[in-house]
Amino acid sequence: MSNRNGRYCAATVIPEEDAPRPDPATVFYRETAKSIITRNQSPDVPFDFSINPYRGCEHGCIYCFARPNHAYVDLSPGLDFETRIFCKDNAAERLEARFQQRGYQAAPVTLGTATDPYQPVETSRLITRRLLEVLLRYRHPFSLITKSSLVLRDLDLLEEAAGYGLVNVMISVTTLDNDLKTRLEPRTASGAARLRAVSALTARGIPVGVLMAPVIPWINDGEIESVVERSAEAGAESANFILLRLPLEVAPLFEEWLAVHYPERAQRVLNALRNSRGGKLYDARFGARMRGTGAMAELYGNRFRSACRRAGIQHGGSRELRSDQFSLPNKNRQLGLF
Repeated sequence: MSNRNGRYCAATVIPEEDAPRPDPATVFYRETAKSIITRNQSPDVPFDFSINPYRGCEHGCIYCFARPNHAYVDLSPGLDFETRIFCKDNAAERLEARFQQRGYQAAPVTLGTATDPYQPVETSRLITRRLLEVLLRYRHPFSLITKSSLVLRDLDLLEEAAGYGLVNVMISVTTLDNDLKTRLEPRTASGAARLRAVSALTARGIPVGVLMAPVIPWINDGEIESVVERSAEAGAESANFILLRLPLEVAPLFEEWLAVHYPERAQRVLNALRNSRGGKLYDARFGARMRGTGAMAELYGNRFRSACRRAGIQHGGSRELRSDQFSLPNKNRQLGLF
């Protein structure tokens, strides 16, 4: 993994080819958030509001579309993205302050839309857990997206939220091939561990869907049917997919990764992406960026829908969450006095 500069850096440092490159230590920074809820402006995703407890992600997924965000803080979308992690330790306090603002209207919020809310540092930082405690206390609807089995730590909160119809969990399952997972997502749980998480969540009455993200031509596209089938067997209610996205600095990083791990098929992969992106490696247009266009993109969509039908689960979508139970905890306690 290189550590090439982000797009806003004027100077470029090129290390000597023979210079030693020791594995860098991961550094964690406290980020004091001024606000914590972000409004989504894209019609391509099924949520209007999101929360990301962390900036940067230890998982190190080479394809992560959030990598370019590190350029905004003068860090590299490459190695810096996975070794320079910003932790929003005051996230729960900011969320509670937002809920208490006059006129606040509850609507489902999704945690983990950019970086994983259950990346390894969450074990000690507990930012996500504190956010869930606030959401549950206010009876606020929420969804989670993660590829980590650490989500099972919070089964108690998720089960209680499910009892009120407040939660939906999406588990990202990119591959069931552990060798590919190690190359593609080096510090994530195995596909088998993620499916066990689906089963454990389902057993506690928590609605779960599976997201195969991303589908990469000639790398993991041959697993579409097996991922859907195994997800249904584990108890997933729905499944969906996203075609690989390569915005900004992600494209050269992914090309570098292909040259190292799959040199013999690199051009085939890139050409398939170009055929699905109007001749380019990335198409940012709404309506096209998540699924692509053209014959291959259409084929993936048809295969995924057919796999879901055979497995007996819903293609896309998730349960509608309840927003009508939102209330201020202090108000509840005061009413209890009468």
